[in-house]
Amino acid sequence: MQVLVVVAHPCAESFNHAIAARACDGLVEGGHTVDRLDLYADAIDPVMPAAEWHHYVDIAASGSLPTTALEPWVVAHIERINAADALVLVYPTWWSSLPAVLKGWIERCMRPGVAFKLDSRGRMRPGLSRLRRIVGISTYGSSWWYVKAINDNGRRIIARALRASAGPRSRATWMPFYSVDTSTADRRTAFLDRVHRTMRSLR
Repeated sequence: MQVLVVVAHPCAESFNHAIAARACDGLVEGGHTVDRLDLYADAIDPVMPAAEWHHYVDIAASGSLPTTALEPWVVAHIERINAADALVLVYPTWWSSLPAVLKGWIERCMRPGVAFKLDSRGRMRPGLSRLRRIVGISTYGSSWWYVKAINDNGRRIIARALRASAGPRSRATWMPFYSVDTSTADRRTAFLDRVHRTMRSLR
């Protein structure tokens, strides 16, 4: 499979980047082709300009993606998304949700004509027909019970909304790492090993 691995953490020495590295290693060992995307290193702008937003309504009328209205990096990232059979997202959960850079990336790239299509009545239909697997890997400063009480908005976006855009035949895998700030080295190592095994056997 062609796998797009997206990491969203500003520090290259972070545990999130270590997770992404082990995920990529496991995928390669499993015979997959890996395309790694570092949103912070690429310095993408997560803020959608007004002109770009106005083209959302154009999609409903034309049914096609007006790439001339998009910034070059958005077009390039959409091409990488469309080429992927699987999507792996690695990020820290901040304020019960995705980092702004990842949320903005989803808003700007997973747009009408890409993640979903609109029929003549304006109803949404899945657009990521090639995507068979979606994997979310997130670190949390809080414990499981606190996250459960507050709600995990990032997980809902990825494991529910994004998976719906891939269609009913897609599968989602969620790999959380809670209480990262107080975790031991042994616990972090065990999680990295689990990520490696899961990615190596991804099908």
